[in-house]
Amino acid sequence: MISAPRPRHRSSEHTTSSRPPVHSPPGQSGKTRLVSLLRHDLPASLVVLLTAVPLSLGIAAASGAPLMAGLIAAVVGGVVAGSLSGSPLQISGAATGLTVIVAGLVHQYGFAATAGITIAAGLLQLLLGLSKVGRAALSLSPAVVHGLLAGIGVVIAISQLHVVLGGQPQTSVLANLRDLPAQIGAHHDAAFAVGLVAIAVLLLWPRLPKVRLVPAALVAVTAATAVAWLFDLQLPRVNLPDAPLAAFTLPALPAGSASGIVLSVLLVAAVASVESLLSAVAVDRLHTGPRADLDRELVAQGVANMASGALGGLPIAGGIVRSSTNVAAGARSRASTILHGLWVAAFVLVLAGLLERIPLAALAAVLVVSGVQLVRLTHMRELWRHREFPIYAITFAGVVFLDLVQGVTLGILLALALALYRLTHATIRVSEPAEGDSRWSVTVRGSLVFLGVARLTSELRRVPERAEVLLNLHVDYLDHAAYEAIHGWCRTHERLGGTVTVNEDRDTWYHRARDSRPEQRRSLPGPLLRWFAPWSVWQHRDGEDPAVSAIPLPRDESMALDDSLLLGMHEFERSCAPLARPFFAELAANGQSPRQLFVTCADSRVVPNLITTSGPGDLFTLRNIGNLVPRHDEGPADASVGAAVEYAVDVLKVASIVVCGHSDCGAMKAGLSGGVRSGSRLAEWLRHIQPSLIRFHAVDEDTDLAVHDRLSVANVVQQLDNLLTFPLVREAVQDGRLNLVGMFFDIAGPRMYLVDQQSGRLTPITSGATT
Repeated sequence: MISAPRPRHRSSEHTTSSRPPVHSPPGQSGKTRLVSLLRHDLPASLVVLLTAVPLSLGIAAASGAPLMAGLIAAVVGGVVAGSLSGSPLQISGAATGLTVIVAGLVHQYGFAATAGITIAAGLLQLLLGLSKVGRAALSLSPAVVHGLLAGIGVVIAISQLHVVLGGQPQTSVLANLRDLPAQIGAHHDAAFAVGLVAIAVLLLWPRLPKVRLVPAALVAVTAATAVAWLFDLQLPRVNLPDAPLAAFTLPALPAGSASGIVLSVLLVAAVASVESLLSAVAVDRLHTGPRADLDRELVAQGVANMASGALGGLPIAGGIVRSSTNVAAGARSRASTILHGLWVAAFVLVLAGLLERIPLAALAAVLVVSGVQLVRLTHMRELWRHREFPIYAITFAGVVFLDLVQGVTLGILLALALALYRLTHATIRVSEPAEGDSRWSVTVRGSLVFLGVARLTSELRRVPERAEVLLNLHVDYLDHAAYEAIHGWCRTHERLGGTVTVNEDRDTWYHRARDSRPEQRRSLPGPLLRWFAPWSVWQHRDGEDPAVSAIPLPRDESMALDDSLLLGMHEFERSCAPLARPFFAELAANGQSPRQLFVTCADSRVVPNLITTSGPGDLFTLRNIGNLVPRHDEGPADASVGAAVEYAVDVLKVASIVVCGHSDCGAMKAGLSGGVRSGSRLAEWLRHIQPSLIRFHAVDEDTDLAVHDRLSVANVVQQLDNLLTFPLVREAVQDGRLNLVGMFFDIAGPRMYLVDQQSGRLTPITSGATT
C-alpha cells in the first residue's frame, strides 16, 4: 500500500533544529541562581581577588602612580565595568598595556592631570561604543588571538617565575630571560618553598576526584599562606596603604599644549580599547557561554574609565590575566566580576591585615601556572594544519619581545598579507599539445590581478611562437592590468603567426573587458557547472557566449552529429578529461568492480550518476523503457536484460541491485492508456508491464500521487519480484550476498525515495531510512 504524499518540488522546504539556549532561561528560579552564584561565581570572585590585588598594586607602582589608584581601578573595573560589560566573564582593572604610557603621562603632567586625561579617554571610548565600531574586533584572525594569549602567558610566566624563585622581575622579557639562569642557580629562600607548594597544589588539585568544584588557585594560595604562617617564614607579602581613604587623588586639567593633551587622550583611549576588545575576543575562546557584545563592552569601558578618573584611579581595560583566571576558576556570570570588585574594596577597607598575610610568591605561582596554560599545543597544531601558524608565531614573538599592541599589529599585518596573497593568487598551468592534438593549453584559475601579472607573463612566454593556443580562464576576477597583459600577449602572439582562442567558464571577464564593458566586482558562484546542467544552459545557442562560439566544429555532414553533442565532447576533453584522467587510467588498468547494478528507465531526465553522486566505475547500469526486468521464465526473447543481471551477479559480484522508477514516466502512461501502435516493437516490450498493472489495480490506495506515478511505484515492486525468478539472484539473496532495493525518483523535486518491497510505501532518503 502506498501511503506517502505525492512528491513535489521542495524548494520552499527547510529544516529547523532546536538548540539549547546558551543563557540561563529567563524563568530560572531564584534558588537555582543562588546555588549557581554560591557554587561558581562566589569562589571564582575570591580567586580573582587574589590575582587582581597584587596586579593592581604592581601596575600602579610601575606607573609611578599612588598605590590606591590601582586598587580604585580594580574596584571600578569590577563593579562599574562588570555591571555594564558586554563580555560578562571579562575582568577589568588597571590596564597592563598602558603601564609605560601612564608612567610617561605621570612624569609629564602629574597624576592628577593623568586622571583628567583618563576621564576624557573614557568619554571618547563611550562615543566609539555608541557608534558601533567595537564589533570590528570580531574580524580578528583566530591565529592573532591565540598568539596574543600565548605571548601574554609567556610574559607573565617568565616575570613571575623570578618572584617564585625569591627575586624581583625586570621591566622587560629580555631582561628577565637574561637574569633567569642566575636566578635559578642562586640560593633559594622561603619564597621558593612557598611557591613550590602553590604550584604543586595547582597541578595536583584538578586531578583529585570530587574536589574540583573548589578552585585550585584558591586552595593553592590558602595552602601556601598556611605554610608560611605555620613555619613563620619571613618573605615578601601583600603590602597595602595604611590609610586607604586618605590616598584618593582628585582629577585636574592637564597643563600643556593642546595637541599634546589631545594626543595623550587618543593614545590612552586607543590602547585601552584595543586591549579590552582583544581580551574580550580572547576570553570568548576560553569558555562556551554567551559571546561578547563588543559595542556594549566598549561603552562599559568608557563609563568605567570616566568613573575611575573621577575617583583618582588608573586607566581601566579588560585584562586577559584576570579574565582567564576568572574563567578557569569556574565563573558562570557577571556576578563574579562585580563581587571581585566589592571584595577588593572590602578587604582594603576592612580586612587589609588578612590580605597582607598572603605571600607574593604564592600569587606569583598562580600567575606562572596560568600563564603556561595559555600556551596550548592544540592551537598550534590546528593553526599549522590550516597554514595559519606564521601569524600565530609573529604575534607571539611580537607580544613577548616588543609589547602587546605591536605584537598584535604585526600579526594583523601578516594575516592581511597572507589573505591578500591567497585571494589574489592565481594558478597558471601551461601544457604542451597532447598526442594527436596541435594546440597548446594555458589554464588560469582563481583571481587574476596586477600582483600576478609578472608570473602570468612569464608563464605565457613559455608558449612558442606561431603555436595554436587555447587559453582557458577560470577566474572570478580580472582587473585591468591582468586584462592588458593577456590582451597584449594575444595580439603579439597572433601578429607573429600564432592563434589564440580565449575560453571562459565561470564568467566572461576577458570578453566583456575587450568590448569595453568591464565588471567591477568578483563573480559570485555562477550558473550550474557544465557537466551538471543541460547543454541548453551553458552552450547559449543564441550565440551570445563568445567562448562557445569560438570553438571550431567539424562540418563533415557524414558525421550527422548535433552541434550540442560536439560542443559537449569538446568540453569534456578540454576541462573534464584532464581532471578525470588518473581515475580512468586506474580503471583501465584494474578493470571495473562496481558494487551495484542500477536498473532504471531510459528517460533522458534520469541521470544515475548524478542522482547517486557517483562516478566512473561505481555503477553497472541497465537502462530500458520503463526500467523493466522480464521474468526469467519468459524465455530468451528478453535475453539482453537477463544477461546483464546474471553478469552483474555472477561475474561482477555486485552487492545490491537497485530498481529505480521515476515520476512522469512515459512507459507507465502508455501502459495505462494503451496508446501504443499495435505490432510495434514498443508494444511488444510494454507487454511486460501487465504484471505491474495487475498489482496496481489490486490496491485501492488513497494518495496524492498521480495515477501513472502510482503505477511507477507498483512497477518497481514488481520488478524486484521478477528479479527473484532468476536462480542466481534468488540464491545470492538467500545467502545474504545480495540485496534488492527499490527506489523512486521525483523529477520535479528533485528527490529520491526508497520503495518498500512488501508494502510499496515511499520513504524519503533524507529521513535517514536505510535498507
